[in-house]
Amino acid sequence: MIPIIHMSADLGTLAPAMDKRGIVELGKEFWLRHKETVAHFWSSIAEFFDSMEVKGCKIYQDGLIADGEMGIRIVEGGVKEGSKNYEIISGLLKRGATLVKTEDLSLVKKEYDSLSKIVCSKSSRGKIIASLRYKLIQNKLLKERDAFIAERIDKTLNDGETGILFIGAYHDVIPKVPRDIEVNEVKETGKLREYQRLLSNPGRDERQFRRLTEYLVSPVTLS
Repeated sequence: MIPIIHMSADLGTLAPAMDKRGIVELGKEFWLRHKETVAHFWSSIAEFFDSMEVKGCKIYQDGLIADGEMGIRIVEGGVKEGSKNYEIISGLLKRGATLVKTEDLSLVKKEYDSLSKIVCSKSSRGKIIASLRYKLIQNKLLKERDAFIAERIDKTLNDGETGILFIGAYHDVIPKVPRDIEVNEVKETGKLREYQRLLSNPGRDERQFRRLTEYLVSPVTLS
């Protein structure tokens, strides 16, 4: 399992608004440093997969609502937008991995629409209202998505097969998959969550934040 931090390129039409919001809330220099950290994080993930045999592996991706030809088009569209996540997946597919539909369209659309209203709102009042509405459904929606993803893994990953799950750090899919599926984390989910928590906290512990940044960009080491 690869817990992930999304790049701006992963957010589609929301990317410009998200960049603008990041600069306003964190300052341009700090936001650019964060984006550089995320880019190096993805480089460490790419290097890990460069040395891994992936033929026959099944790829599960956060937000992926289709497989087959449509799924391939989604991946290649992400590559064109500059997504390192999708660039890695594209490389894995070319080396013999298989793409698997991971998410339910209606659930993904519901979350995207809610986030769009927050990020694209032109007034502070609008942002507050949209944020409150999203918070009312956020936990329930995330649990529904996690349950669907776990069910997809259970139904499509056969005995003896290896799956690779790229999933946002705030998801909690693993407790929902069958216990006979062995799970290894390429990066520790808890550390990614803590990095994201500190990122938006102006009173952050800078020493701890720096340690987490160094962990994110470091080479992958599996015990």
